[in-house]
Amino acid sequence: MEKIYEMLQLQNELNNDTNGLQWREGMTKNGKVINWKRCIYMESAELIDSFPWKHWKSIDAQPDFANIKIELVDIWHFIMSYLLQYNDLTQAAKLINNSKDSMSDIKIKVWDNAKVDEYLDIFEELMALALVKNDSEALQESLLETFFKACDSVNLTFAELYSLYIGKNALNQFRQEHGYKEGTYKKIWNGKEDNVVMQEILAANPNITYTKLKEELATMYEDL
Repeated sequence: MEKIYEMLQLQNELNNDTNGLQWREGMTKNGKVINWKRCIYMESAELIDSFPWKHWKSIDAQPDFANIKIELVDIWHFIMSYLLQYNDLTQAAKLINNSKDSMSDIKIKVWDNAKVDEYLDIFEELMALALVKNDSEALQESLLETFFKACDSVNLTFAELYSLYIGKNALNQFRQEHGYKEGTYKKIWNGKEDNVVMQEILAANPNITYTKLKEELATMYEDL
């Protein structure tokens, strides 16, 4: 529960900083409409594109599992934001804790092109739930359970989700502080996307703190 609370608190702070304190009302401080469920299904579509599902090209390609996990972490940002729009922190944490051990029937260990529909079903189910036009607690629970099943299908454990979330949250805060909204931020660092750089820092130092990670990002960004 401590890690769940930490992630929710970090997400709340990121939303406050990025969108303004009124973001739970569905609007940013600049008057832009916020639709967290649209964010979820659009990110889910990007995740699916990390699988070689297209029958007309790259038919022998393999899934980009590293990017699939990052896309799941992006979706996690939006799911937590969605929960926090309708629940206080304690209730949101309870909903997450009740669902975090959901297991998938499908484990994608060795890619088999003949099973593409079977593999992608859980991700398309996540998209479908995000398109449902109600925000009931039952819908929130289903969304959470399906998300954790999707994580389990690609062997993204809760511990790894937490680690990657801390990293991506730090990166998102860093982006906002360095002109992401204004369009001046540089996303490619010496030929690598900043997501990849962040993952490399985490891999080299799994116990790095949130503050230290931002410091390392700042040092590397200044050297560009």
